[in-house]
Amino acid sequence: MCVVNRQGRRHTVGAFERLVAGAGLVVSSPAMALSAVAIKASSPGPVLFRAERVGHAEVPFTMYKLRTMHQGAQAAGSITGGRDPRIFRAGQVLRSLKLDEIPQLVNVVRGEMSFFGPRPEAVDVVEKHYAPWMMESLEVPPGIVGPGSLGYFLEEDQLPDDPAEAERHYASVLLPRKIARELVYVRRRTLAYRLELLLRTLLGIVKLRGLLSGAAEREERAATEILCSLGELPAEPTTLPVSGDRGGDDHDPR
Repeated sequence: MCVVNRQGRRHTVGAFERLVAGAGLVVSSPAMALSAVAIKASSPGPVLFRAERVGHAEVPFTMYKLRTMHQGAQAAGSITGGRDPRIFRAGQVLRSLKLDEIPQLVNVVRGEMSFFGPRPEAVDVVEKHYAPWMMESLEVPPGIVGPGSLGYFLEEDQLPDDPAEAERHYASVLLPRKIARELVYVRRRTLAYRLELLLRTLLGIVKLRGLLSGAAEREERAATEILCSLGELPAEPTTLPVSGDRGGDDHDPR
């Protein structure tokens, strides 16, 4: 049976969260400086990658990341798999340690993102591939950490190497599952769930994701119930493996 659990979902980024993000920028500045040196030594071009994303209430904003791909890589497509040759070596390390996400603290300070929430999608992905039911994920601010990206840890290796084929596979197979997981958060964003997401992210970075496999399985069942309630169950099973050593999370061409 499909179960739907919905609650009031309007949300803004509070002053305390912005203050914590500002402090995080100060504390992480040495890591940012070392990362900048590694990027410059690995690939010519800017240190920061600026990506246009769709945020809360469908308002577009510029999201900041450390660049992990060669300059001009976005011309080949906006979907990136874990084996994408456009990622330079230092970029792989930054992705695996999640250091490339640090500049998004600026977005939190500006109130465009939260620490927790659905991962923001590229404008073209939303315009071309979002079904009406997926727009619910835009009812809260996007986050640095979210259940959709945690599942994507294990799914990005399914993407074909060809950028056009990768986008088709992402849109038809991976995106519905990813958004369904994001809706689990939108409909159930308790403090305990946020702490669980943070812990699962940290365990994923150190390759110990299996320690909270039960939480991932519960989340996957909830996502399946959401897809079922919407009549959007994909042809392929939605249950994912809960072990593995993938460290990336996003599909940005950066």
